[in-house]
Amino acid sequence: MATTAAIVSSSPPETAATNAPKIPLAGKRNILITSALPYVNNVPHLGNIIGCVLSADVYARYCRNRGYNALYICGTDEYGTATETKAIEEGSSPQEICDKYHAIHKVVYEWFDISFDEFGRTSSPQQTEVCQAIFKKLLENDCFSENTMQQLYCDRCERFLADRLVEGNCPTPGCNYDCARGDQCDKCGKLLNPTELLEPKCKVCRDTPCIRDTNHLFIELPKLKDKLEEYISATSASGGWSHNAIQITNSWLREGLKPRCITRDLKWGVPVPHENFKDKVFYVWFDAPIGYVSITAGYTAEWEKWWKNPENVELYQFMGKDNVPFHTVMFPSTLLGTGESWTMMKTISVTEYLNYESGKFSKSKGVGVFGNDAKDTNIPVEVWRYYLLANRPEGSDTKFEWTDLRDKLKGELVGNLGNFINRVLKFIAKGPGEGYESAIPVGRCVDSHPPTKDFGCKVGKLVQEYVDAMEKVKLREALSKAMEISSAGNKYLEDPPYYKLYKTDEPTCALVLKTSAGVVYLLACLLEPFMPSFSVKVLTQLNWKCISLSDDLVERAKRPWEILPADHKIGIPSPLFKKMEDEDVTFYTNKFAGSQSDRKERKLKAEVAAAKKGGKSLKKEKLEKSAKTNTKHINPEDRK
Repeated sequence: MATTAAIVSSSPPETAATNAPKIPLAGKRNILITSALPYVNNVPHLGNIIGCVLSADVYARYCRNRGYNALYICGTDEYGTATETKAIEEGSSPQEICDKYHAIHKVVYEWFDISFDEFGRTSSPQQTEVCQAIFKKLLENDCFSENTMQQLYCDRCERFLADRLVEGNCPTPGCNYDCARGDQCDKCGKLLNPTELLEPKCKVCRDTPCIRDTNHLFIELPKLKDKLEEYISATSASGGWSHNAIQITNSWLREGLKPRCITRDLKWGVPVPHENFKDKVFYVWFDAPIGYVSITAGYTAEWEKWWKNPENVELYQFMGKDNVPFHTVMFPSTLLGTGESWTMMKTISVTEYLNYESGKFSKSKGVGVFGNDAKDTNIPVEVWRYYLLANRPEGSDTKFEWTDLRDKLKGELVGNLGNFINRVLKFIAKGPGEGYESAIPVGRCVDSHPPTKDFGCKVGKLVQEYVDAMEKVKLREALSKAMEISSAGNKYLEDPPYYKLYKTDEPTCALVLKTSAGVVYLLACLLEPFMPSFSVKVLTQLNWKCISLSDDLVERAKRPWEILPADHKIGIPSPLFKKMEDEDVTFYTNKFAGSQSDRKERKLKAEVAAAKKGGKSLKKEKLEKSAKTNTKHINPEDRK
């Protein structure tokens, strides 16, 4: 009973709901976790979510369950050209755009059960303070150079035009697209400079801009090359960087580091604290990674204990592959150039691309399923999380398909995991003569039942493999190990069938059910990082309070019959997952086909057709609906 009591009395792991800000603790593993800051000019799609915030959330939850002192930091990236462009499109100010989309992002991530310790913003006073302080240190260390660049200038707007504020004809032979942006042509895909466009126009006033010289500051990356290469060489091996991160970083190093411009002729950004550049702001690639630091500063005044404490803090960073150079070359160079003792990234976990059906997710084109779409489907959040993580593009691109979602839900969640848990708890909950009246049975001595001992050894081995995979941030492999335990549990229940044992060998049946109930609890703990809402349901059905992945529990996983005490009363079992029908797949495939603008057009056409079919014009129908709304709360007496 002593070992069982250890679980009963163990405290729940520290969560994001803790009131006092966390700081690094002596004698503990202090882990600082960041996910790439999502840009604030649109709603995140599923590819964005799995690429950064969801993957980081899984690791943060795992760390907390292991008892590590983990801090998960994220927030919206709010400065730069894209925000100014979006503001122009929507007829708003950049601040209004940031306020609007920060709130949208926050709601989406809350629905996805993302457990940030702090979800902040880069348009904060702390961002200006930290960013300018780092700049001044680099300036003191002679890490900058000045250079003149040619940019398009709009006389009417009285401003230099950033690449996304210019449109014109694509210069690529044979393309002739007349709405190419200053950074890229969406038709042929060629990357461009604004000055290359034919017949360029200012996106704001439509006037033709002229070319002017403008001075900018550059960070001298070649000067920092030796320190950077030393850091990369040591850390990429000891930190277990993902293969794609190493490949992308080495590619940049092979091409040779060049001075990199860090300023822009914009209004919306962190002002450059330099007399010669006071009308400019920092370029977003320089400014955004510093957001991790400033958001932490917004979380706790003792932020330096996390960010200037390399001996006691491990930094883990999660992102998609397009963000790698900014985190393995640019940001480390910035920190190294200050000459200060910063907490440098230890481990980087990088995803490839999650594609959508036969095409690609696209924020700009509105293609795919977006975070708010997932919420509106009525498919439970645990199903979304499971599917995205089981399909996480770790080594190569993967694809989101509605038929695959249906198949994984049916075969893996309903048929395997949900089936095992429901069979175990439902049988224990049966009344006298059929089950154990909702009490964990006592069971016979395990030494006289080799199949249970063998099953325990298998479970213990899989749990250790799960832990090893999670420590290496191999999330998909760890999820697979947990599901293997459930699959092994289903086989254990059938060899021989537990319901037959109840009638022929009740003591053995009691041992099988007590062991299986312990595995149900183990699965709730192992899968909590992946599907927290699922684990809450399982704990409720077990009538158990605590999630833990302590060393003690990991060690005793090979003896699952010891995990839950005999005579413990469980809750009320119920199915944990529901199948998706073929008609659901057809409905969602059609609903999310094409772009968001295509969907709006289809919806409008359907409304018009429905209104005509009913013998009413759409305008008349809306007028009647409005009239009903306006009279809904009027007292009948007031109508006389």
